[in-house]
Amino acid sequence: MRPKIKLEKSIPEKIANSIGYAAILFLIIFFFAKMSTLPAEIPMHYNGVTVDRYGSKWETIALILIAIATQIGLEFLERKPQLHNYPARFNEENAEEFYRASSQILNYTKNTIAVLMAFIMYEILTLQEQLSPLFWILIALVIGLSIWGVMKMSRIGK
Repeated sequence: MRPKIKLEKSIPEKIANSIGYAAILFLIIFFFAKMSTLPAEIPMHYNGVTVDRYGSKWETIALILIAIATQIGLEFLERKPQLHNYPARFNEENAEEFYRASSQILNYTKNTIAVLMAFIMYEILTLQEQLSPLFWILIALVIGLSIWGVMKMSRIGK
């Protein structure tokens, strides 16, 4: 059985949470502010650059629900680092270090995804015909956080 250790969030993690929660809040408020002015059909999917599918403006509700569910689910996992997967070198002596690293990676990833979801909603609801390069920057950031996390964890206990 893995030890349960209560971790305090660092200041950067608290800042990241504030940004992530603000992004989710923006996503919801922006949705309700724009719904009455949108046409029946809006851009719903991009082929990497341009729109390749239009759909009902009500389809964006799914994006909101996915964003909220992702935020809640990852927040739950972030608070339970003893449930995360760790390498064989994990033991009671390095448990806190692994827990802290894993929770931090999850925190930054969760909040970057929240910003990404808000950005996607913004792009859809402002009827953008082309996907902004910022989308790819946010995707690269999510991937970069995963790589950073693997490198950070690989240094623990060696």
